[in-house]
Amino acid sequence: MAELTNILFSEVNVILSVLLIILIIYWIITMIGGFDFEPDFDVDIDVDADVDVDSGIEGGNMDFEDISNTEINQEDVVGKRRKPLKWWQIFLIYFNFVGLPFMFTFTFWIFIWWFITAITTAMTYTYDNFIGFGIMILAIFPALFLTKIFTTPFKGFFKNLNKDGDAPIDYLGRKATLLSSISAEKMGNAEVSVNGDSMSIYVKSLNGEPLNYGASILIIKRSADRNYYLVQSYND
Repeated sequence: MAELTNILFSEVNVILSVLLIILIIYWIITMIGGFDFEPDFDVDIDVDADVDVDSGIEGGNMDFEDISNTEINQEDVVGKRRKPLKWWQIFLIYFNFVGLPFMFTFTFWIFIWWFITAITTAMTYTYDNFIGFGIMILAIFPALFLTKIFTTPFKGFFKNLNKDGDAPIDYLGRKATLLSSISAEKMGNAEVSVNGDSMSIYVKSLNGEPLNYGASILIIKRSADRNYYLVQSYND
């Protein structure tokens, strides 16, 4: 046991081992339900000058689970393009970082990378020298290809699920309550109750009119990029 610990936390393997432990803790927290943090910042994912992929969190709040399950859809990246894809876009699409929840694919990649590095350096006794660092760097590439192989079958599974792993919910026409003020291009969160469960969604004012925190709203339609909903004031 001591020898195994020495290998896993050797100079070569310690970074990947610690990162994997962090990811395990992350998934445990996600599964048991609900560590939230709500930073107030704008995120603009600009994949090219002629494509505007709205992240859906401009001026609003984001929770921990939303980040873990953020999925960049391939149609959002390539659907409106006229120019060739950049190399990093091709990379993300090819290795399934696009089309699946990012953290899902990222965890697979880190685990496989860690596994290859740990096994190889242990078998060659290079876990504490410069050769081991070379093995760790080279292991990035087979880890990426194995990640693609192992995650591809999950594409069909995630395609038909929402971020919580349930059947997709139709929010259109439902009443909701604003959790933050919105106006014009400023977006925010709203809480909608579905079958007794409270859901948080990203919303934007349909006509740009200011809507205050706590206001009752009606969900009218979903945005073209499917990242948020357009809403208007609702009076009982």
